Amino acid sequence: MDVKARMDELVSLINYHAKKYYTEDAPEISDYEYDMLNRELTELEEKYPQFKSPQSPSLRVGGAILKGFDRVRHEVPLDSMQDAFSFDEIRDFDRRVRQTFTEVEYVVELKIDGLSVALEYIDGKFVKGATRGDGAEGEDITENLKTVKSIPLTLFDPYPHRLIVRGEVYMPRSSFEALNREREENGENLFANPRNAAAGSLRQLDSRITAKRNLDIFVFNLQLSDGEMPKTHTESLDYMKSLGFCVSPYYNSYISVEDAIEEIKRLGEKREGLEFDIDGAVVKVNSLSQRKTLGSTVKFPRWQIAFKYPPEKKETLLEDIQINVGRTGVLTPLAILKPVAVAGSVVSKATLHNKDFIAEKDIRIGDTVIIQKAGDVIPAIDSVVFSKRKEGSVPFSMPEYCPVCGQKVAQDTDSPFVRCINAECPAQLVRNIVHFVSKDAMDIDGCGVQQIERFISCGLISSAADLYTLDFDKIREMERYGEKSVENLKNAIEKSKSNNLDRLVYALGIREVGAKAAKLLCERFKTLDALIRADENELLSVGEIGEVTTSNITEFFKNPKNLELIADLRKAGLNFTYTSDRVSDIFSGMTFVLTGALPTYTRDEASRIIESLGGKTSSSVSKKTTFVLAGEDAGSKLEKAKKLGVKIIDEAEFREMTGNIQV
Repeated sequence: MDVKARMDELVSLINYHAKKYYTEDAPEISDYEYDMLNRELTELEEKYPQFKSPQSPSLRVGGAILKGFDRVRHEVPLDSMQDAFSFDEIRDFDRRVRQTFTEVEYVVELKIDGLSVALEYIDGKFVKGATRGDGAEGEDITENLKTVKSIPLTLFDPYPHRLIVRGEVYMPRSSFEALNREREENGENLFANPRNAAAGSLRQLDSRITAKRNLDIFVFNLQLSDGEMPKTHTESLDYMKSLGFCVSPYYNSYISVEDAIEEIKRLGEKREGLEFDIDGAVVKVNSLSQRKTLGSTVKFPRWQIAFKYPPEKKETLLEDIQINVGRTGVLTPLAILKPVAVAGSVVSKATLHNKDFIAEKDIRIGDTVIIQKAGDVIPAIDSVVFSKRKEGSVPFSMPEYCPVCGQKVAQDTDSPFVRCINAECPAQLVRNIVHFVSKDAMDIDGCGVQQIERFISCGLISSAADLYTLDFDKIREMERYGEKSVENLKNAIEKSKSNNLDRLVYALGIREVGAKAAKLLCERFKTLDALIRADENELLSVGEIGEVTTSNITEFFKNPKNLELIADLRKAGLNFTYTSDRVSDIFSGMTFVLTGALPTYTRDEASRIIESLGGKTSSSVSKKTTFVLAGEDAGSKLEKAKKLGVKIIDEAEFREMTGNIQV
C-alpha cells in the first residue's frame, strides 16, 4: 500500500463528508463510518508522522499549548455595526442610502451572538485565524480555530490563491447547557451565556480544551480575494458555501425597506427554535460596488445596520418559592415556575434575589408572572400580572427556621439577607467545601458538588481540611472512580498545598472577602499568622477594606472552629506565606475603572495586569479615578467619567502603557 497516497485519500474523503454534513446538511455516510475514517487516518499519522498534512482533520482534537497569543494586524478591518432599536431607525438608514442610490437591494441576515474572527487561506489551505480585537488588530488563535469542525482546513476547487473571510464563532445552546452542567458538578463558575462561553473557549492557551467545547461558525463576509470577486453579497455567500464554508443562514434580498422590516420580524419569531443565540438581524446593501461608494464613517460602514431585538419575555405561573441555603448561610428564594420556552431553552426556575426584591414587586405564590431572559443563566421575574392574581393570595415571608438544619435564622443588620447562623448546618458544609475547591480558590479539579456530597455521605470528609487526609483506597471502591480519576484527584489536592496564600484566604470563605480583597490583605500582611493577629486599625489601613469587612475578618478568626480548621490545614502542609506577583510599581497610587467589552482582554485579565503593576481597580467612577479603561458598549460609567473629566483610555493605549505585559 502507498501509505502517503492513502493518507491523502483519507484527508480528501473526510473533508468531503465534513462538507456534506456541516455545510450542505446532507450526510452520505453514518457517524460511525465517518469516525472510522478519522481513526484510520490518526493511526496512520502516528505510524508515519512524516506524511502528516498541516491541514489534517486530526488537528480537530487540539494539542498545541501556547504561552500567549501573538497580535495580528487585519489587512481588511473588521468593522463594527451601527445599532438600531426601532424600525424607524431602519427607515432612516434606508433614506440615507437612497440619498446616494435611488435603486437599492438589501440583504437581511441573522446577527449571530458569538465572537467575530477572520480566517485566511493560501492556495486553499487554512493558514491563520484571528479574533476581531479592536477591528484593526486581533489575536492569533489559529490552533484553536483548527478544532472547530465546521471550519474547512482545505477548500474545495476552484479557490483563489489568497482568501480572507469573516465569520462568527458561537457555541450551540445544547453544548452550552452541557458545559454549564459539567462546570456546576465540578464546583466551577458558570458561563453567563453562550457568547461568553464561546469567547472563553477560543482564548484557551491549550487547544485541547477548545476542542472539547463543540464550537461552531457561520461565515458571513468575503473580506479579501485575489480571484474574481462576486458582484453582490448574496453571490459571495453562495460562493463561500461552494468552497466548503457554513455561511450565514436565512439570507434573503429585498428591494423595499418595508419588506426588509417584515423579514426582521419573521427572523425574530424564529429565535425560540434556533440552536444558537441571536441578538438581532442585519440589513446590508447587496451590491458590493454600491457599498464601496457609500464607504464608512469613523465608526461604522454606511452600508449596513443591525436591528437589536428586545429581551424576550414570557408569561407563566409561579408555582412555588423554594429556599436554598448558601455557603455563608444566606437563605436565597428561588421561583419554581410552570416550564415555559424562553430564548431557546425551557425555563422552570428564576432568581428572586432576596426578601426586598420579592416585597418590591409584591411577588406571591400562585401569581402569573412575566419572566425575562436577557443572557443570564437563570432568568429573572420582570413583573407580576396583577389582573390575574387569585383571591386569597398572601404576601410571601421568609421562613423563621433554616429549611436544612431547623435552627432559627437571623436578619442581617446591614443587608436584606436572612441567614442561618448555625456553623454546623449541612447545607453550608457542602457549599463551604465547594467554594474551597473552586477554581479561584484552591483549584482542586475533579472535586465538584456531587463528589463532595458523596464524600460527606460516606463519612470521608466533614471539613475542607479532611480533603488532605482522604482515604483514596476507599474512593477507588466507589462507583465511577477509576484509577486515573483517583490519581488525578490525588495530584490536584497535593498541588493545591503550594498555592499562593491569597487563594487560601479566599478559600476560607470569610464574608465579604473575595479574591481581590484576599490579595490586598496578603500584600499587606504577607503571612496567615500576621493576618490572624491583625487588629481592626491594621485591617482598616488596607485599601478598600471597610468596617463591615474588617468586622467579618476579626469575627472569623475569633471563632474556635475556624481556628481549628486553620490548624488542620497547617498540619496538612498548606502554604501560609504570600509571594507577591507584582512586577512593577508604575501604576502605584492609580485607580482604574473598567467598563464595556475589551477587544482581547477579559476584565479579570486586565485587572490582574493593573494589580501586577501596583495599581488598583474599582467598580465605580469618582474624582479619585485615574483612568477609565473603556471597551465596546461602555455605558453610564463612561458618561460619568466624561462629566468628571477623568481620562478615558482604550485597550491600545492600555497596552502601550503596560508595555504589552502578559500575566
